[in-house]
Amino acid sequence: MNKRIYLCLAHMSGREMDFIQEAFDTNWVVPLGPNVNGFEEDLSRFLGGEHPVVALSAGTAAIHLALIQLGVQAGDEVICQSFTFCASANPVAYLGATSVFVDSEADTWNMCPVLLDKAIQDRIAQTGKKPKAIIPVHLYGMPAKMDEINAIAAKYEIPVLEDAAEALGSKYKGRLCGTLGTFGALSFNGNKMITTSGGGALVCPSEEAKRKTMFYATQAREPFPYYQHEEIGYNYRMSNISAGIGRGQMTILDEHIAHHRRVHALYKEGLADVKGIELKCKPSDDFDSNYWLCTILIDQEVTGFDYEELRVYLDGEGIETRPLWKPMHLQPVFAQNPCYVNGTSERLFNQGLCIPAGPCVTDEDVAYIVERIKGRVERGKA
Repeated sequence: MNKRIYLCLAHMSGREMDFIQEAFDTNWVVPLGPNVNGFEEDLSRFLGGEHPVVALSAGTAAIHLALIQLGVQAGDEVICQSFTFCASANPVAYLGATSVFVDSEADTWNMCPVLLDKAIQDRIAQTGKKPKAIIPVHLYGMPAKMDEINAIAAKYEIPVLEDAAEALGSKYKGRLCGTLGTFGALSFNGNKMITTSGGGALVCPSEEAKRKTMFYATQAREPFPYYQHEEIGYNYRMSNISAGIGRGQMTILDEHIAHHRRVHALYKEGLADVKGIELKCKPSDDFDSNYWLCTILIDQEVTGFDYEELRVYLDGEGIETRPLWKPMHLQPVFAQNPCYVNGTSERLFNQGLCIPAGPCVTDEDVAYIVERIKGRVERGKA
């Protein structure tokens, strides 16, 4: 195979240029505009129509603005999932607060409810106050155990901010991820389920929260004829051009989700009998993942090689893979943060790879990848 197979390339519907051209034709090339409004309406409708949505410059901005509205300030603590990308935790630091990292459970690889409860109790005992928010992450599109997490949050009266950046279209017990907490953060980075070339959105609990989000995202300008600012604001709104891309992408979102799930099903069939290679699958029918990225674990004792050896080998065969997220409690920047760990995320990080799953990955690509993995396993046993 001469071409290179990438993890998750952006895929255009063909409609994007219609919305972008309209923006140019009407001179709406600045932030805000009809495409922004339309994209927000499209997203809200996709999520069931009950939650207002604000389109922003990044998923990170969405988390930041949600934390502000949840009252997070300097000196506060926020419970964060350790097994995630740094964008889940960085906005906590922007506010001068501290992330308290909680490890994962094995079923979903997401925030462990047992450790979450323990962490909250311990933080209250140590600091005399409860954390201001809880940020679970639906990792690689797999929903977290939101009923259990929400029950614990309700017990301590702590709001939940869902990081659903990787989980657009995923469902937990029939309910769409991003709508299961007080706020939900989405991402439209170039490799996500849909893209705006960059960007994100905040799913809000009310029209008032949407208004407040838009206020903070547009430099917190007060309604005066001149520029007046009574609070610190941010330049976080999505441009009308980027939103035009998003509107075109929304026309093929369902198609993208179906494709990712089909690719996962092909991997499941192809790798079923490969000893030492375990494909991550949903633990039960309660979890309906979009399988944004497909992931495998490598048992070195069985295969004779570790994840890094397999990564290098597949790279040489024209296949892009990537290690699983390095847990936040192992990151140098967060070395001093409190953490509650059980070894799960560290074990997964030391065993796992993400393998191609995007809308440009064909059935033939999957067959080629499976063939190469099988061949490497056979050589490893020799």
